[in-house]
Order: sequence, then C-alpha cells, then structure tokens
Amino acid sequence: MTAFCGFSMFSVPLLILAAAAPSFWRFLAEMGDVTALGMAALGSSIGIGLAGQAAAGAWAKEARAGRNLSFTYIILVGMPISQTLYAMIVMNNMRSVFANMDVTISEAGLLLGIGLATGMGEMLSAWMQGLIGAAGIRALSDGEGKGFAFIIIAMGIVETVGIFTMVFMLGMIPSV
Repeated sequence: MTAFCGFSMFSVPLLILAAAAPSFWRFLAEMGDVTALGMAALGSSIGIGLAGQAAAGAWAKEARAGRNLSFTYIILVGMPISQTLYAMIVMNNMRSVFANMDVTISEAGLLLGIGLATGMGEMLSAWMQGLIGAAGIRALSDGEGKGFAFIIIAMGIVETVGIFTMVFMLGMIPSV
C-alpha cells in the first residue's frame, strides 16, 4: 500500500517531522546553499585536473624537444576555477534569506532547488571547460602555439553557461 487518500506512505512522517521541527526546512534550504558551492568546487577541481594533466604532458614534450615551456597553458588550466566563485556569489546571496525563518521555511524547496541547479550548472560548466582546455593544450602543443584565440573563445562560450547559471539563480532567490 503506497498511497492512502492522496498521500504516499512517506507523506505523513514528513508532515509530522515538518510540523514538529521547522529547523528541518531550514536544514533543507541550507543544504541547497552548501551543495551549490560543493558541486561547483568539484567541477572546478575536475576541470583544472583535466587541463593540468594535458599541460604537464605538453610541458614534458616541450622539454624533450629542448624548447621553452609555454606559460600559455597556465591560463587554460586556471579558467575552470571561476565557476566556484560564481557559486559562492549565489551561496552568499542565499544566506541573506536564512535571517528570516518564515521565508526560509516557506521557500525551503525553492532554496534547495536553487542550490542544486547552481551546483550542477557550475559543476558541468567547469568540467567541460577543463575538457576544452585539455584539448586546447594538446592542440597548441601539436600546432606550435597556433589557435590560442579560438581555444579561449570556446572556453569562454562554456564559461557563459556558468555566468548564466549564476545570474538566473540569483534572480530566483526570494526577497526578504
């Protein structure tokens, strides 16, 4: 028996918990807050790691060839970190809602959703940026440094997804 008068078997315990502990809803709201930053940092770390591995390989190739090591790769390695900053901006704006317990409780689902959407958008943007950066580093290494502007443009396009995520999620945060 999974449904009874329109309620699932989980609805009644959830309603009892919610009525007994408003802090449950605050917990859900704040979980969205920290999830945004955690997922974005994960994506940035993965993106930086992917591009960093490609850079290390390209530097080894340059060293074996007796060429100077290219500093350009550092730019491509570092680009995915910005998505963590974007999530932190959303997180800090969400924190202002928590000062008002009534809004926090009534909008807990929305706040959790904003956190998850921010985290996923920023995580995937950073991850994909790292993949583009890694491919770009390999292309620069094999192409004797040609094509840097095109790689930056490609990375900028996926960066825009992270910026859009931040802007749109900031617009969804309830006013207090």
